[in-house]
Amino acid sequence: MKLKITGKQPNSKMCFVCGLENSFGLKSRFFDLENDEIMAIFTPADEHQSYPGRLHGGIAAAILDETIGRAIIGHNARDLWGVTVEFSMKFRKPVPLDQDVRVVARITSENKRTFAGTGEILLADGSVAIEGSGRYLKMDISRITEFDFENEQWQIFEQSDDPVEVER
Repeated sequence: MKLKITGKQPNSKMCFVCGLENSFGLKSRFFDLENDEIMAIFTPADEHQSYPGRLHGGIAAAILDETIGRAIIGHNARDLWGVTVEFSMKFRKPVPLDQDVRVVARITSENKRTFAGTGEILLADGSVAIEGSGRYLKMDISRITEFDFENEQWQIFEQSDDPVEVER
């Protein structure tokens, strides 16, 4: 099923998951989808491996947790973030390096202060490699950190290869 992208979320300068200038980072791009899910796209490199040719489980946790936590941004407002309270995952298949990986997440329940979400890391053939779920505290980004939006280059960077729709 093809889904239209309805928006793109910001990247920063040095974040491990989304930082565009972090030489060891994932440089993930995050997109809001028409079905209220969020999708991250990244390409794991050799620096992200555990066993040769396989994505490290801790890095898989980082991208899956961040994608679920960002689901609230597309769902509510750009300044509201999810701060992880608890997170768990189940590994089903290894994730190879050097090819695009998609991560899909959604909110499954929410109240005034928290939300719960689930997500999956998908392989190129669409099969689920890793499943995750978590509970997150809703917080305004200004309460999480003393964030210098300009210095951290916290903005949406349009790229020529950004998709307009994705296969789900």
